[in-house]
Amino acid sequence: MDIKIESSWKEALKHHFLKDSFMKLTSFVKDEYSKDKVFPPGKEIFSAFWHCPLNEVKVVILGQDPYHGPGQAHGLSFSVKPGIPFPPSLLNILKELKSDLGLDLPPNGDLTRWADQGVFLLNATLTVRAHQAGSHQKKGWEEFTDEVIQVISKEREGVVFLLWGAYAQKKALLIDETKHLILKAPHPSPLSAHRGFLGCKHFSKTNEYLLSKGKEPIKW
Repeated sequence: MDIKIESSWKEALKHHFLKDSFMKLTSFVKDEYSKDKVFPPGKEIFSAFWHCPLNEVKVVILGQDPYHGPGQAHGLSFSVKPGIPFPPSLLNILKELKSDLGLDLPPNGDLTRWADQGVFLLNATLTVRAHQAGSHQKKGWEEFTDEVIQVISKEREGVVFLLWGAYAQKKALLIDETKHLILKAPHPSPLSAHRGFLGCKHFSKTNEYLLSKGKEPIKW
C-alpha cells in the first residue's frame, strides 16, 4: 500500500503503515470516501505532514476532529481556507494572538503560513463524515496520531506542544517533558475559552522558548 505522505514522515512511520490496524483504517477511509461526503478532500488528509516535515517541527498544536462543514477542513488543525468564515475556536485563537502579541485579525483563517514555519497542525483524527462530528473516531486514526506525537518527542528536541482542552492534554503522557515544553490551557471553544485560554499567552511563551533554544521564533 502506497501512502502519499512527505518522505521524512514516511520513513519515520513506515512500521506503523504495515500494522493490521492501519490497513483496516485505510480500508475504512477509502470505503467512506467512496460512498459518503467526507472531509477534508482526500488529497489534503496529510497536508500537515507535507507542509511541516519531521526535521522542521518546532511547535505542535493538537486538535481533535477536522471541521465537518463544507469547504472548511483542509488537513491543518483549526485552519480554514480563504473565503471561509472563522469558526468560533479559531476566532478565539486569533483574539488571543491579538491580546498576547498585538496582532490584528488576519484577512482569512488559513494557517498554512504557520505550518510552513514549523508549526505542526495535527488533528487526532484526520478525516470526518460531513456534518457528523466524531464519525471517524476510534477507527485507527488516534493510534496513528499518537505514534506521530511519540516520533516527534523521540526524534526532535526543544519542541513546544500546545495542548488545549482535556482531550489534547491527555497526550502529554506521550511526550518527554525533559526535552520539550508542554503548555496547557482550556480549549479555545466558546464553551471554555473564558476559563483560561484567553489570556494564556501561549504564543509569546512559545517564541520565548524557541529563542532560548537558538531557534527562529514563529511569525504568528
